[in-house]
Amino acid sequence: MAVSSAPAAQTVAREGGFWHSRPIRKMRRNPLAITGFSLVVLFILTAILAPLIATPRENCLRDLNLTSSSAVRNPAQGAFWQAILAPPASCYQIPRISFDDTPNPPGERAVFGTSRGYDIFYGLVWGARTALRFAVIIVSINLLIGITIGAISGFYGGWIDTIIQRFIDVIFSIPPLIMTIVLITVLRPSVPTLILALTITGWAGYARIVRGDILRTRELEYVDAARSLGALDWRLIAKHVVPNSLTSIVAVAVLDLGTVPLSIAGLSFLGLGLPVGYSDWGQLMAFARTWIQGPAGQPFAYWYVTFFPAITIILFSLGWNLLGSAARDAFDPRSK
Repeated sequence: MAVSSAPAAQTVAREGGFWHSRPIRKMRRNPLAITGFSLVVLFILTAILAPLIATPRENCLRDLNLTSSSAVRNPAQGAFWQAILAPPASCYQIPRISFDDTPNPPGERAVFGTSRGYDIFYGLVWGARTALRFAVIIVSINLLIGITIGAISGFYGGWIDTIIQRFIDVIFSIPPLIMTIVLITVLRPSVPTLILALTITGWAGYARIVRGDILRTRELEYVDAARSLGALDWRLIAKHVVPNSLTSIVAVAVLDLGTVPLSIAGLSFLGLGLPVGYSDWGQLMAFARTWIQGPAGQPFAYWYVTFFPAITIILFSLGWNLLGSAARDAFDPRSK
């Protein structure tokens, strides 16, 4: 006798697969979801094709063992795929067009102008790759830890649940921003430090959500049936309980894919993020602080130093928020 491990999966199968399932159909009929999805796809494509949109220069070309950028645009060359899939760290360094801090207006050398001498266009394009790379890594780690700990806490209950939930309460009692700043200050700003800081403060929310869903799911009949047939705890958790307890966390994960990069940008704006000159939207906004207000009588003389980074951040946040809100409404089992 076989026991179904996923009532939700059965529903998807009956409706013709995931693409034709009710939540996906609902999102496809939602104009805001389509708008958010389109913006997200635009940023994903920008990140993937960054070496083609903003051609690597000097140091990056040297690390790719190239003397000309033409090979980067040729799919028949190995440098093309290396630049797309695993560019060296130097490719993320924004080229400095001028060593004069005064902004230069948009032109041939810098399409969006310069800010503190750095090419704004290059920083925005490669910054999309930076944002999505951090988002995927941090959200994936938080999901893995949160789902694992939340599943153990919710499934076993008792003293195990009590200990885990009190530990999560301790994490929640400390403001995430304060904890992040303290960790970065102590360990010094770097890519691993940012990932560690945002992981330590991020997994607990996922664990609390998953634990709540599992408390409900573990009491369902198909779980009791699987247990009566001798299924081990790890099999019950991995095959029967967790897959049917993730609807609530889908929307949270999608929203976090948009908010994590903004957190990193905020830290960079405060001088606690990535190294100076690294392709990061927050740094470009920090560079622009001095020039937000132009010279006397010309308040908009340096409009480009804030406009292009700001509109990029706004569109990125808008896309993920629209998509996340639509996913929350579509995957919420209480919605019809």
